Amino acid sequence: MIESITGNVDYITAEYIVINNNGIGYKIICPNPFIYKMNEQKSVYTYHYVREDVLALYGFINRKERDLFLKLLNVSGIGPKGALAIVAFGQPEQVVNAIEHEDEKFLTKFPGVGKKTARQMILDLKGKLSIFADADITEGLFAEVETNGDELDEAIEALTVLGYGRKEIQKVLPELKKEKMSANEYVKAALKKLMNA
Repeated sequence: MIESITGNVDYITAEYIVINNNGIGYKIICPNPFIYKMNEQKSVYTYHYVREDVLALYGFINRKERDLFLKLLNVSGIGPKGALAIVAFGQPEQVVNAIEHEDEKFLTKFPGVGKKTARQMILDLKGKLSIFADADITEGLFAEVETNGDELDEAIEALTVLGYGRKEIQKVLPELKKEKMSANEYVKAALKKLMNA
């Protein structure tokens, strides 16, 4: 398994970044690619996902974030896309609290998580996630980032990649349009609004 990749950030999309390491470009799918800046040297902690029809690298800002992703992947009914959406929320203490208090209503607000999957998350993870309630997992997760292009459009694309539908995004758009933010900040604000809706 590839533990981490350090290199230059060559490319950023709503779904992934490309890190150039010694002339090789690694496509790394991230919870929120907009936390990275073009042309910066960065270390990304990775998970190499292998399935019969898929080979993909998932990247995270720190090991704890990656470990949370892996715990979520072990839940029946949650795939990489669903786990990424939960990690992208950036508030693991709320997720842990919801699991510990069996708050299915909160968990079903994540895209792709229905009542059955929420119940499975509680059964599989209750009592096993206390380490992720620490605040330091979010260190740098939503740091200030300057981006090129239309930041709100990029944020909307990122939310779509995470599995949120057009109707859900439309509900929070009016509030988002009131302020000028980076794509990263728009994603953070939208996720908070979507979870509190």
